[in-house]
Amino acid sequence: MQKLILAAVVGASLVTTAVPAQATAHRTDAAAGWLARQMADGERLETEFGGVKYPDHGLTIDAIFAFAAARNADDYSDRAIAWLAKPEVRDAYVGTGGEAYAGAHAKLAVAARVKGKNPKDFGGVDLIAGLKALRAPSGRFSDRSQFGDFSNAFTQSYALFALGKDAKGAAYLASSQCPDGGFPVTFETSPCVSDVDATAIVVQALRSQGKPTSDAITWLRSKQQADGGFPSAVQNSDMGSGSNANSTGLAAQVLNGRPAAMARAYLKSLQVGCTGQEADRGAIAFDASGFNQANAPRATAQAVLGLTGANLATLRSGGPDGAPRLAC
Repeated sequence: MQKLILAAVVGASLVTTAVPAQATAHRTDAAAGWLARQMADGERLETEFGGVKYPDHGLTIDAIFAFAAARNADDYSDRAIAWLAKPEVRDAYVGTGGEAYAGAHAKLAVAARVKGKNPKDFGGVDLIAGLKALRAPSGRFSDRSQFGDFSNAFTQSYALFALGKDAKGAAYLASSQCPDGGFPVTFETSPCVSDVDATAIVVQALRSQGKPTSDAITWLRSKQQADGGFPSAVQNSDMGSGSNANSTGLAAQVLNGRPAAMARAYLKSLQVGCTGQEADRGAIAFDASGFNQANAPRATAQAVLGLTGANLATLRSGGPDGAPRLAC
C-alpha cells in the first residue's frame, strides 16, 4: 500500500548471510528464518524494477516488524535498522531537499521504537518533529512533495503508532470511515470504498487511541472467505478478489476467536513445507497459486504479524539471533 522510494545501490545483490544452522518445526520461526535469508548483505530487502534490484526501505521495515513479532533473527533486525540509519539511506526514504514523506517518517519512527532506538534522534534526525511538521490543522498527515501527496490510511495509522497519542490525528482517521463500517485506503474520495487492508491497520491505530472499532470489525468479518482468508479490494489493487496472505495477515492482527483462528489456518496453508524446494521452505506464498519469489517476502512478513497477532503500537524486538530453517 505504501509508496516505494527507490534508491539505486551500485553492486547490490541478493546474498545469503552465514547463520547458525538451526532447525525448527515452529512455523513462525521458519517463516522469519526464510525472510532473513532473503536480505541482501544480511541488512535489507530489495524490489526488482525494470530488471534492476533496488533497496526497499518499507519492506525492510516490515521485516523488522516480523522478526520482532516472531522473537527471532534479531541480528538481521539489528543490521536492518543500522542500514536504515545511514544518512543516505534514511534521506532517500523520508525525503530531502524540500521533499518530505509523512508515511516514511512515521513508519521509520515506529521501526526505531521497535528496535529500542530514539526516533527523536535517529542518525541525527528527529523523525517525530519531521512527522509533526507534516500534520495539517485538520489532523491529517500529508506528504510535501513535487510529485504529489501519496498519504493515505496507512500513513495516518503509522503516524498514530509513532506519536503514541494524537487526538486530532485520531479524530481525522476516525472521520474517514465509510457508511458500511469499513475504511478506505484513500481519504476524501467519493464514493467511499472500504478496503480490508486499510480497515485492519486503521482498527489497530484507533484502538491505540482508545477509539471504538466495533463497526469496522463487523465489516471486516463480513469479508472473510470460506477458506479463512481475506481479499484485497479489487478497486485498489491488481491482486484480484481471492484471499491473499497480505490482507489476511493484516486482518488476523485485529481479529479474535474463530475468525482469527480461521485466518491463521489459511496463512499456515500457504507456507512452503518439506515437499517444496529447499530454498523456499518456510516462506509463505502470497496466495493459493503457489510460491513466487517476487511477492513472497512481503507476504511472509505480513503473514508473520498475523500469525503472532502482533500489535504495532506495543511491538518490541528481541529474541535469539540466526535464521532458523524448517526441520524436514
